[in-house]
Amino acid sequence: MTTDTAAPAPLASLGTLILRLVAGGVFAMHGAQKVFDFTIPGTVSSFDAMGVPLAPAVAPAIALLELVGGALLILGVLSRIVAALLAIDMLGAIALVHAPAGFWVDAGGWEFVAVLAAASAALALTGPGRFAVGELLPRRPRRFLA
Repeated sequence: MTTDTAAPAPLASLGTLILRLVAGGVFAMHGAQKVFDFTIPGTVSSFDAMGVPLAPAVAPAIALLELVGGALLILGVLSRIVAALLAIDMLGAIALVHAPAGFWVDAGGWEFVAVLAAASAALALTGPGRFAVGELLPRRPRRFLA
């Protein structure tokens, strides 16, 4: 007897859509917070205080990656590339900031950041699924842009 654990394509695509919408929304909101609430100078100062190397260059890059990258994930455009960059972003956040605080998020730990890293890595590996703007493009550009 064999067991088929693969979801039918429409259901799998619905699953990736849900993952893209939620993870993309969280990233976009965190990026917006860094850009508009904290402001870029405030984010640089915060990154510097947390010991992030090259904070004046890294902080704006991360803020824009999370803001624009989150929006692109929601749309399903450049999903694999953006998701890979966001996974690296979260792994860096774990290593540089959250790991010393332990696991629990309420103590500044890596719990939530690890979930975002895993969601991003999953999307980088699977792609955006059928329900993505990138899937509306002709086949050749779609391979790169979806």
